Amino acid sequence: MSATQTLTPAMQRRRQAKLRRNTLYLVLISIGLAAPFVAYPVFLMKVLCFALFACAFNLLLGFAGLLSFGHAAFLATGGYFTGIMLASYPGLTPELGILIGTFAAVVLGTLFGALAIRRQGIYFAMVTLALAQMMFFFFVQAPFTGGEDGLHGVPRGSLFGLIDLNSNLNMYYFVFAVFLIGFAIIHRTVHSPYGQVLKAIRENEPRAVSLGYNVDAYKLLAFVLSAGLAGLAGATKTVVFQLASLTDAHWHMSGEVILMTLLGGVGTLFGPLVGAGLVVSLQTQLAQSPLGNWVSVILGAIFVICVLSFRSGIVGEIQKIVKKNFK
Repeated sequence: MSATQTLTPAMQRRRQAKLRRNTLYLVLISIGLAAPFVAYPVFLMKVLCFALFACAFNLLLGFAGLLSFGHAAFLATGGYFTGIMLASYPGLTPELGILIGTFAAVVLGTLFGALAIRRQGIYFAMVTLALAQMMFFFFVQAPFTGGEDGLHGVPRGSLFGLIDLNSNLNMYYFVFAVFLIGFAIIHRTVHSPYGQVLKAIRENEPRAVSLGYNVDAYKLLAFVLSAGLAGLAGATKTVVFQLASLTDAHWHMSGEVILMTLLGGVGTLFGPLVGAGLVVSLQTQLAQSPLGNWVSVILGAIFVICVLSFRSGIVGEIQKIVKKNFK
């Protein structure tokens, strides 16, 4: 009797599901590798940066059940610290600058998280919003951030001192690699025992407490990890556009990442990627059209329609259809 024949139907289904998932990953990576030869690389890099930002936010909301209204603070912190380091120290390579920006976001996330997780629900959201607004005003007034003008002229430099990132093609593949690393971290976290505990906390926190889990420690770690990945997205974005601005620190940015995540599908791995691609594409196209002044209104209308029609988001609804018709 062959090994395949000894497998139970449940094991065969799991093996087939894993094969389909791995095939999907390979197809998406192949598309990502070929994308800069079809579309404008700078636009694709913007999508990838915001996709990583949305994935980081989704880790906190979709898998830990914590709604943060202040995630823009971490995006901006990563961007500003990376921009300051690369602009102040010309010999510093971009990967080190990005790591410094990411570390700064982790430190800030630890401080914010230690304060915010003391509250739940809307109170948690309001605390994160208040702390993020404090950071916004700090970036406005700090002399080394450029204030309302932002931090301009951030050099891209050379990756490891060897690969010139002033080439958009080289820069794209670097950003794509950063996104894959961030996505892999989220994927591994979600499918680890730690990720299962996070889901349990999201579904029934009192039950998780009764089982002996240190809920606050689990939530704090999720908050810090999400903040660090958001900082990584902001740091990478600063290198791409050679600019760090107050736009990334504004509360509107925190609202946009919520929009991206809800449109794509909260609690799904690919939802934030789809949502970020949709929002960034619409913003780019509408900004170049006569409807440029109506971008926020149109995005709001699309958001309302999607929430009413697709309560689980685009990817969430697709997953429901697949599970229903292709068991």
